[in-house]
Amino acid sequence: MSKNRGVVYLRPGKVEVRDIDDPKLEAPDGRRIEHGVILKVISTNICGSDQHMVRGRTTAMPGLILGHEITGEIIEKGIDVEMLEIGDIVSVPFNVACGRCRCCKSQDTGVCLTVNPARAGGAYGYVDMGGWIGGQARYVTIPYADFNLLKIPDRDKAMAKIRDLTMLSDILPTGFHGAVRAGVGVGSTVYVAGAGPVGLAAAASARILGAAVVMIGDFNKDRLAHAAKVGFEPIDLSKSDRLGDMIAQVVGINEVDSAIDAVGFEARGHSGGEQPAIVLNQMMEITRAAGSIGIPGLYVTEDPGAVDNAAKHGNLSLRFGLGWAKAQSFHTGQTPVIKYNRQLMQAILHDRLPIADIVNAKVIPLDDAAAGYESFDHGAATKYILDPHGEVAKAA
Repeated sequence: MSKNRGVVYLRPGKVEVRDIDDPKLEAPDGRRIEHGVILKVISTNICGSDQHMVRGRTTAMPGLILGHEITGEIIEKGIDVEMLEIGDIVSVPFNVACGRCRCCKSQDTGVCLTVNPARAGGAYGYVDMGGWIGGQARYVTIPYADFNLLKIPDRDKAMAKIRDLTMLSDILPTGFHGAVRAGVGVGSTVYVAGAGPVGLAAAASARILGAAVVMIGDFNKDRLAHAAKVGFEPIDLSKSDRLGDMIAQVVGINEVDSAIDAVGFEARGHSGGEQPAIVLNQMMEITRAAGSIGIPGLYVTEDPGAVDNAAKHGNLSLRFGLGWAKAQSFHTGQTPVIKYNRQLMQAILHDRLPIADIVNAKVIPLDDAAAGYESFDHGAATKYILDPHGEVAKAA
């Protein structure tokens, strides 16, 4: 094993690639975990959720090793790992889950009850998610390997499609979950808020689920141009604050069957100022009566950089009475990746879902991570894949 390096959060606006400790088969509290494996990381992505921490919009502490989107090769395993072998290439769900608790047994792995002493739900390299070391590194430890890991069955196929398969750890299942929970089906009209990578993944998921029309709204013209290039209807939010009217220009009426919030709590209004509830309120306005709203966008319990005291504690000014009056359904929370990743892997391997092109994936070396974070934070129409060992670039 070469010296481990990883992306370390230092302070708001600052990350750095540093030498870090080599991983061990240990839990955050130091207990030996024979149910775990150590991975040589093949690919690990920068996520919009990481940006919330880097911007100082969470209570993340300096020294946190970032990264929850991981694909890798098993190089060491504990004696309790029975279904996986050294050399297997695996996709890692961003949820850390035990597979044994009530929630895991019902496939609600986003709220595992045992892996985080503070609250339900765990994740790698993320604030308040149990202390599990992040995977924007050369090597990383994964617990409960037999339950958590998705083996990609053919190594050559895995490497040939690694740019697509790396999206299985988070954004593709997250977008798919948003579309499923929004009730997207054959012939649906769909509006997706946010043309970043998760919004594009949600749009792609809506399309594969049979949607008739998929619209994506954003202020970022580069992202809208890319959304149009890959076949979605762009809605330029800078042109009007009347979202329903712009939707009517596309589908003939000012409402949709299904809406997906891929923005989250750092939402901005038409005036340019931050309005954390604006997207949720718009979703209720433009979704038809008895329609559904999927909310894969992140909302936090504590936001030190919020625009008002209420929002600092996750309290938003929702027009909830409108949603109630329209008998709408809402679904929130972390995506239970295991519920979807195997089916989505099959769609990728059989050329049904070219997700890397849809989200405009770009491969960069691990040591360029800080530049990738900065570019993404400035609104680049790109999904950055970090390549710790140069294997993704070699396979391209």
